[in-house]
Amino acid sequence: MRNLRKALLTATASLTTLMVVAAATPARAQDGQPQAYHLPAQPLAEALRAIAAQTGRAIIAPAALLKGKTAPAIQGSYSADAAVQLALAGSGLRARTVGDGLVVEAVQDTPAPADGDAAPGKDIIVTGSRIRGTPVASPVITETAEAMRDSGQTGLGDVVRALPQSFGGGQNPGLGSNVPSASGADVSGASSINLRGLGSDATLTLLNGHRLAYNASRQSVDVSAIPIGIVDRVEIVPDGASALYGSDAVAGVANIIFKRDYEGLETGARLGWATDGGDFQQHYDVVGGHRWDGGGIIATYEYGDARGVLSDQRDYARHHAGGLTLFPPMRHHSAALSGHEALTDNLTFSVDALFNSRESTTYSPANIAGDPMVSRSIYTAFDHSWGVAPSLALKLGAAWRVTLDGSYGKEHVDATRVQCQLGLCGVGSGGYYRNTERSAELNADGPLFAMPGGDVRIALGAGYREIGFRRDAGAGSPVNTLHAQDSYFAFGELSLPLVDAAQGWSFLNSLELSAALRYERYPGIGEVVTPKLGVIAAPTPDFSIKASWGRSFRAPTLYQQYQPEIVYLYPAAPLGGTGLPATAATLLVLGGNPALKPERAQTWSATLDLHPGFAGGARLQISYFNVQYRDRIVTPITFLSQALSNPIYQDLIARNPSAASQQAVIASAFSFASLTGGSYDPTQVVAIVNNSNLNAGRQDARGVDLLADYVAPLAGGKLRLALNASYLDSSQQLSSGQPVTPLAGIIFNPPHWRGHATASWAYGPLTVTGDLSRIGGVDDSRRSPVVHIPGMTTFDLTAGYRFAGVRTALSGVSLILSAQNLFDAAPSLIATTAGYDTPYDSTNYSPLGRVLTIGVSKKW
Repeated sequence: MRNLRKALLTATASLTTLMVVAAATPARAQDGQPQAYHLPAQPLAEALRAIAAQTGRAIIAPAALLKGKTAPAIQGSYSADAAVQLALAGSGLRARTVGDGLVVEAVQDTPAPADGDAAPGKDIIVTGSRIRGTPVASPVITETAEAMRDSGQTGLGDVVRALPQSFGGGQNPGLGSNVPSASGADVSGASSINLRGLGSDATLTLLNGHRLAYNASRQSVDVSAIPIGIVDRVEIVPDGASALYGSDAVAGVANIIFKRDYEGLETGARLGWATDGGDFQQHYDVVGGHRWDGGGIIATYEYGDARGVLSDQRDYARHHAGGLTLFPPMRHHSAALSGHEALTDNLTFSVDALFNSRESTTYSPANIAGDPMVSRSIYTAFDHSWGVAPSLALKLGAAWRVTLDGSYGKEHVDATRVQCQLGLCGVGSGGYYRNTERSAELNADGPLFAMPGGDVRIALGAGYREIGFRRDAGAGSPVNTLHAQDSYFAFGELSLPLVDAAQGWSFLNSLELSAALRYERYPGIGEVVTPKLGVIAAPTPDFSIKASWGRSFRAPTLYQQYQPEIVYLYPAAPLGGTGLPATAATLLVLGGNPALKPERAQTWSATLDLHPGFAGGARLQISYFNVQYRDRIVTPITFLSQALSNPIYQDLIARNPSAASQQAVIASAFSFASLTGGSYDPTQVVAIVNNSNLNAGRQDARGVDLLADYVAPLAGGKLRLALNASYLDSSQQLSSGQPVTPLAGIIFNPPHWRGHATASWAYGPLTVTGDLSRIGGVDDSRRSPVVHIPGMTTFDLTAGYRFAGVRTALSGVSLILSAQNLFDAAPSLIATTAGYDTPYDSTNYSPLGRVLTIGVSKKW
């Protein structure tokens, strides 16, 4: 029956010469699977031919309907249906499914489709704009589910760590104890996105456009909590976006988008192991869904168990220390659901839900010699999170839509630290973190009036958000805190299409301007107004120039504000004091600051986007970005061991303080404790060292991103080449009296260069993919003279095969074989001072080595 319907379509097309026909090819993409499109604005007939050729989907349209009509540029990953609808946007035409093909016809006065149906092209929202169907003036990086699978990536943590624009610091698993707190920490085994190395708390991460609860003490979102089986794509805008999305979007925004509809059931299992030992992985998942008239649902469950990597299992680390965890063992259960239902012809209800439970454990020797038989520490974190985001969408006349969105989420991290001494173990410390998030937002968008270049469109919205944070380290602990923060916001965005290809200008194919403005009020902190402007100019259909400018901000975290201030009586020598008596001490001030204000930034970018029509599926984007980050909240002394010796910290040191000054500092603190082994004697205090949080920092980041894609037929199949490379230059000034120091290219910071290249060939059911990754080297500035730490290059090879079209036990079965880091590259060693220090830069380089994976899945 399937072949008969296809034959009827082809026969119908042959009866008239006034039809545009593209027949399905043997290498047809799987139904519903998104593909990457890089199509310029061009005649509508040519756009439909290009989509048909790429997907193998039969598309039939009367030539008379297409005459004189132009399709907009299509950039991003979409299913065949969605790509066709984008091409037809604003044309007065629609596509109707007939058998395996699509028939293009004039729009009649019929009811609008339900929101769960393939919506018109203007209903497609790309991250970076709140207006449906509007092109984005900032670069957009898209990672599709298909590309993730073909590259053998097993979770979203793997995906973001492979992204050249993202730094492995912030909140990520495997960060060593010698990583400065400003660069990152592994609190719970979570994985976060850290664009430009500006901090995982300066990158906003969304789930289907909704916010999630933060993880532990870092104001970041755990992407590894999301099962990869439900993910359709990840869209990343590495450009300031606070005018659109609010706080945290200084470095950019990442939107994890679920699959909308799914029909059937698929189960999968995967096993993997590191050839050098450790990291044995088990992964099992099930994805199921059903589509009905007016609605649909998809749900998934995932279980994973991965053993860690210990220093004893790696040649470069086993002689440094015994029993030191290089990458933690983790076990997790996660589930997600997404559903939608048309309540009426114009009103649709949808909901997204997420649950995750994870356990991770880190072992380390607790003595400088690195001997775990003498003493060791065992840190275990239990992370439980869930979130739900309901939404109502109402379609109004004149293509307007109003949505009411809500979200509620919790993240619980419980941690214990067991201390062992000569084989005897006992609980040394414990505690928990609690994060909550709730929000409600009302949005509307639609056209205002028509201009020669198209409809002027607008989006308006307002809402409320509340976050809560609790830190408890046991009764009477000086770090305990419990606080909440609410905020109110309103925003607007305008899209002005001034020139369109249909106008036939000889020197300008299209020109579109955009503007956004957001107001946000934080009671007790302040008010923030952030604008953003954008322009997209296309001199010809083959290339366009994009530029954006804006201001962004990040509100202080509750931990940064309300972590109780503690004063320690601390020996002077470990803080860099020299030529002092052995009894010399300091008062070391640490903790939060309720008077903190929002961090602010100015960002701009310029992009040259080449997509020549003669080159088929080729595209090249070259982007320059610039971030000027001010009022950064910092603990200004990065290395406490240099507090008294490095002159850059002199503004934070009060030398030879009077007894009255000392008493004033002690009286203002939440608690006072002695770490000298003796009692407090004001005559022995040689300095007050203030390392509490303050708005004093300045950070600048600038660089170039290069994105390239090429799709072409090869040897009867389809070849795809992709490149993502990034150059970063960044610096910081901790306070106005300190010098500007480099960040990028320095140990425990991003390297200057990172790149990822992919070559994938698909031939019928077979796909072979090679991935080459390069992480540049860094300089170890902790030593004199400075020592260069070489970078790391890895190569991954993955092969997949799908059994289809045969009614046997193998029908619907897919196999995948993958070798990550095929040539077993290892990180370079760095200098360490204690056995519990990780002997390499754990923010940039992986200790896993070669990992082999075999997976099997079946569609039922």
